[in-house]
Parts: sequence; structure tokens; C-alpha cells
Amino acid sequence: MAQRFYFGARNVSRPLVRLLWNPRVSGLENIPRDGGFVIASNHLANIDSFMLPVVLPRQIRFVAKDTLWTQKGVLGWILRWFFDAVEAVPVNRDALSSGKGALQAGLTILREGDGFAIYPEGTRSKDGLLHPGKQGAAWLALESGCPVIPVGLKGTQHMFSRLLPHRGAITVRVGTPIAVDEIDPTASKGVRRRLMNARIMDEIQKLSGQRRA
Repeated sequence: MAQRFYFGARNVSRPLVRLLWNPRVSGLENIPRDGGFVIASNHLANIDSFMLPVVLPRQIRFVAKDTLWTQKGVLGWILRWFFDAVEAVPVNRDALSSGKGALQAGLTILREGDGFAIYPEGTRSKDGLLHPGKQGAAWLALESGCPVIPVGLKGTQHMFSRLLPHRGAITVRVGTPIAVDEIDPTASKGVRRRLMNARIMDEIQKLSGQRRA
């Protein structure tokens, strides 16, 4: 039933997104056909958590700050409906920034064989630069054994800042999976997390084209 809601919401949203913005999407073949996987993406705007489920072929779940469920107006209603339909997990800002609960929720989702999306920067970039990544995505991958799929978003911060949508200005690039066994297995857990995190952020930077903060 939950998957029917998810794909139903996505099927309703996709034609509208294509009509208004016609995003350029590449690398969808890098999404595994089965099993758990971590989507690690840069974060430019709140709408990123709407865009990723719309364009990716498999269901993904994610945690999101609970204020996204309290937005006003028509956009707020659409976001609440969509986030409920895709089973996003609302988390308050303090818990989200500290990682409490969010990573455990993600680990459970991955162990159930589903996709989980996370923004390693921890919050959206307000200056357009790629900020240092926290180690949440790396921890999830190493604890679950699931691959990390890096994603680079471009232009989503302008989706609602123009009087008229700019078609083709939104780009979603999905990178090659990063397997856990690519990280030195002889290193300690802490070192492996740092190595995995560095690799993730390097790949996101290549895909997004952002300058580092």
C-alpha cells in the first residue's frame, strides 16, 4: 500500500515537473535494481527533497526537518501531501542537526532493503558552495554494507525564485556507486568513516560542479 502511494504521488508530480522545469537527469542506471542503497546529495534548496523522489527510479526515504510540514499556502499543502506519500520521516531541527534518531531511522530503512537519502552537509547551502560533509552517510554505508550513490544537484535553488520557470536549468546527475569494500578494510572504523566521507564529498563536488566552501 505504501509503495502505491509513493509511486502514485510521483506519477502525479512528474508531468508537472517536466512541464515547468524539464530537468536534465543523467546516471539513473547507477541506481541498484534491488537492495538497500544510500543517496548522498548536495543540498541547495528545500525542494531538493521533492525533486529526488520525483526523478529517481526506485523509492527513497529520507528524514526532513518537521517545519516542512507546516509551510503555508498551496505549496505547503503540496509538500505535506507529497512528504506523507513518500513516507518521509519528520525530525525536529535540533535532532536533525545532531543526528539523533535520523541515522538510526536510516539504518533501519537500509536493512529492510530500501533506499535512504541524506544530505552530508547537514543543511542546505545558502551561499551555493559545497560545505564540508558530516560523516552520517559514511556511517550508514559502513554499518549497513550498502553502497553510496553520490548525486549532484544544480539549479534547484532557483525553482521558485523566478517569475517564470526556466526550463532545462535544473540538473540532476547520479554518480557511480561507492562500495564499502573500496575503503581500506584494515583501517579502524573512524579512519574508514573519514575516508568514505572524503570520497563521497569528492564525488558530489565533481557531479555538482560546486566550489568548496
